[in-house]
Amino acid sequence: MKELFQSAADALKEGRSIVLCSVIASSGSTPRGAGAKMIVFEDGHSIGTIGGGAVEHVSTGIAKEAHKARASHSKGFILAKNDVADLGMICGGNVTVYFQYLAAENEQNVRLVERINEVLAGDEDAWLITAVRENEVGGMGVYTCSGGLEYLGGFSLEEIKPLFRSRAVLKRDEPSCYVEPIVQSGVVYVFGGGHVSQELIPVLAHIGFRPVVFEDREQFADIALFPGAIDCVLGDFKDVGKTVRIRPEDYVVIMTRGHQADYEVLEQALRTGATYVGVIGSRNKMALTRKRLLAAGIPEEGLSRIHNPIGTAIKAETPAEIAISVAGELILHRAEQRGL
Repeated sequence: MKELFQSAADALKEGRSIVLCSVIASSGSTPRGAGAKMIVFEDGHSIGTIGGGAVEHVSTGIAKEAHKARASHSKGFILAKNDVADLGMICGGNVTVYFQYLAAENEQNVRLVERINEVLAGDEDAWLITAVRENEVGGMGVYTCSGGLEYLGGFSLEEIKPLFRSRAVLKRDEPSCYVEPIVQSGVVYVFGGGHVSQELIPVLAHIGFRPVVFEDREQFADIALFPGAIDCVLGDFKDVGKTVRIRPEDYVVIMTRGHQADYEVLEQALRTGATYVGVIGSRNKMALTRKRLLAAGIPEEGLSRIHNPIGTAIKAETPAEIAISVAGELILHRAEQRGL
């Protein structure tokens, strides 16, 4: 999405209007959300994708017509079997694409897209709100906790704030709008770069988390091993704070190569305000660890923060299965933190 909106900003500043095409709904499922977007220029050239295939081909033609009309509108598609596969839908059904016309001569469009790029580069929960208008120019806005609701008129914060969730939501009643998360704050610090971590990182990145790997072995502190990681830190498990600062919005996942390193990281993590602290290992191992933590001055209520055994109870055994289990627990924790 960062590349898409940077391209949008560049085009608008160069005086080229764009049509932003977004999949905003699919029957039988939630909207596909972030990633299902493409920009179409007046000549039909496009950047990004809404899935490829016939839907994208037809949408490109519709976007060119939106350029001529200088207006926004939505279009529903009844999917053929191949279209379903192209869009990554497993249950079939139909989709709705919204064609948002953004005129280059409108200075507010330029400022809005620049603001979206600023937000995408930050680490604060943020949502993109698209007013779904038929045969009008329409509007877009962005919401952050620090900046509030920016650029979008016609909606009160009270009526759309319940739509600020960890997934995209289409409000169908008038006035209609499409709300999607574009930044979900907080970093998931994964301590240890072994087999489970290598399976876990791509999954976390795919579901909207921002994972960072922390390792004390140079050969495993290689970001190439962790697709989707935003960073890979070479540091000392005995002194985590020397290299990273764990904040209240951050997650800590501990799966180092040994019990001693797990304990060292866990003790330090419990002295932070991290929203989630999970450690791999058995209940027997944790019973011994709890005694050590109490002796080290960690209060009993602090021990209640520990998620162990880490992950949801799906009888996971392989590194890939454990990764899914951990990811599931983080999804649940994130949703509960947001009151969902």
